[in-house]
Amino acid sequence: MSQSILSVQGLHAGYGKAEVLSGLSLELPRGSVVTVIGPNGAGKSTTLNALMGVLPSRGRVMFDGQDISDSTLEDRVMAGLALVPEKRELFGTMSVEDNLVLGGFKPMRQRVPQWRSTLDEVYTIFPRLKERRVQLAGTLSGGERQMLAVGRALMSRPKVLMLDEPSLGLAPLVVKDIFRTITQLRSTGVSILLIEQNARAALEVADHGYVLETGAVALEGPASALATDSRVIDTYLGAKKH
Repeated sequence: MSQSILSVQGLHAGYGKAEVLSGLSLELPRGSVVTVIGPNGAGKSTTLNALMGVLPSRGRVMFDGQDISDSTLEDRVMAGLALVPEKRELFGTMSVEDNLVLGGFKPMRQRVPQWRSTLDEVYTIFPRLKERRVQLAGTLSGGERQMLAVGRALMSRPKVLMLDEPSLGLAPLVVKDIFRTITQLRSTGVSILLIEQNARAALEVADHGYVLETGAVALEGPASALATDSRVIDTYLGAKKH
């Protein structure tokens, strides 16, 4: 594995007195796609929320060589961490383009020259968003909303993009599009941490995978090896669909 851009050691997090993560450790090598799969309630979304700083946590989080364990949510965003939450959380009464421009808050605030050129890059990845740029976000289809949520995160020019259940509630053909996009994004240099219920699709696009069970890593390895591991097949993949 190449040098990790994100290294997590002994992460504990939860809600109130209920601990969900009990000493989770994982690595995200630079320029790779790493997926975390597991049953509902295993702590997948909790992991992303803790890494983003949305949830208080204990443990060590190293990001791009810096210890961000005690950093605020805003500091983590400014450092180059971006999360596309499961609920997408778009501004429904604003246009597609206005949602995207809002995503460019970080480079705008950092006075990055020509930060708006990222908008053209997002439109290249998602031509449908360009077609819909003046449409209100609330009127988009589910797949278009997911594209907009990912596009908005990309506007911040992140080093690490964390995706929480990107295929949730989408039609199979749209899911294929979303996963094709994830593969395409990797080629742009962004490192991706993918939380996904659709274990088969996730393992097809990932380099490495972790299987999370009751807040701890039960299995890990190259995604191709996990996809053929009998324990993973029996529990998460089932019979291959033709």
